[in-house]
Amino acid sequence: MSIPYDQLAAIRLGFGLSPRQPSPGDPAAVAASVARAAPDPDGITLDRMREWQRTGNRLARAARKGGAEAGRASREYRMRLGSRHRADILARFARAVDDPGGFGERLVWFWSDHFTVAGGTLYTNLMMAAFVQDAIRPHLAGRFADMMYAAETHPAMLRYLDQGRSVGPNSIVAQRNPKRAGGLNENLAREMIELHSLGVGAGYTQHDVEELAALLTGLTYHPKHPGVFQPKLAEPGPEEVLGQTYGSPQAVANFSDIRDVIDDLATHDATARHIARKMAVHFVADDPPQALVDRLAGVFTDAGGDLAAMNLALAEAPELESHFRQKLRQPFEFLVTSLRALGADGPQVSALKPGVLNQRLLRPMAVMGQPWGLPDGPDGWPEASEVWGAPQGIAMRINWALTHVAGLAGDLPDPRDFLAHALGGTASEAVAWAVPRAESRAEGIALVLASADFNRR
Repeated sequence: MSIPYDQLAAIRLGFGLSPRQPSPGDPAAVAASVARAAPDPDGITLDRMREWQRTGNRLARAARKGGAEAGRASREYRMRLGSRHRADILARFARAVDDPGGFGERLVWFWSDHFTVAGGTLYTNLMMAAFVQDAIRPHLAGRFADMMYAAETHPAMLRYLDQGRSVGPNSIVAQRNPKRAGGLNENLAREMIELHSLGVGAGYTQHDVEELAALLTGLTYHPKHPGVFQPKLAEPGPEEVLGQTYGSPQAVANFSDIRDVIDDLATHDATARHIARKMAVHFVADDPPQALVDRLAGVFTDAGGDLAAMNLALAEAPELESHFRQKLRQPFEFLVTSLRALGADGPQVSALKPGVLNQRLLRPMAVMGQPWGLPDGPDGWPEASEVWGAPQGIAMRINWALTHVAGLAGDLPDPRDFLAHALGGTASEAVAWAVPRAESRAEGIALVLASADFNRR
């Protein structure tokens, strides 16, 4: 089966087909469409987050001192911030639904997962949203080194990996108060090497991790303090990471040394191979062809980590068709792709009430195995199809298709039209035969959404 490129790209690189808008018809247009995923002018940023957190802390202190009015003011403020977080989640769904190609929003999801952070509380949820806005969206078609620097030094990452607890043993703070000084925390250093750049087994040693951890001391976040670096917490140099020396014995620890080590990690040959394989696994197949991985790694190296070149190389890859439907959609993908196929648009999604968001999107997504903003660990969401194809998750997809679609889409389309809208010319004979014979519109729609044709890309 030869698949028209616009359908192939929408299904494999984006969030599926939509009856409302055509998908880009060639690789260059698909790669160029990534620009649509730029930062939202009204999005949650770190600057806004700092101000909200300072205000919230001030109101919380007043509430602790007593008085019903102060307590009410603090609660109402937290409720408003909670509403802002829900609006950001809806915006993520809405932007994915409205993106004609969908590639940019898929890349937002991919890179946010590569540089995993997590929420769970009011302020960590808001900080996670700011992380996507500040560290991921601006760099989707830029240098990987710039994205890595923005991600590693963002307060969401510093908090998630406990970097604020890392104090240089010979830092000014440790010298002044040895009993209260903590010690080196290796979490950020280890994940920077193992997960974010070189990859596991890339030839680094425990010594490299320890030296990098010392180099990263001073990175910390407090809403009252500008920036994310406090020299008094930093270990004086020099440190040696992968044979390269950063800092000097005479100098106080310097923020520029952190930028230098990230640049070197981001452009390492092992990083090129690690990033190439991760992109191939996410977009093409759980076990991608080595030729594709080698080709992407070569593009990464030749382009100096330019992600625009990687995006184009992926959009041009013949393996998108030769390995068609070798990936199972993750729950967020499944929900967005369903909304797109049903003809939903961004304003409709953005207007969903909190109860509808929770009942029809977030709770089902969690039962499918992907609770919003709560991955199991710093390695992010799993890629293996068998994880997302577990019985409980598949049962929830079927249940969602049968019970929640009408509440989101309103009047259901004719299943025969929906089949064409959702799958284009890629429907299998079995699905094409069964859908027109469904006993009701709801059953016909559910047959499509529950099919392997729809759940795999």
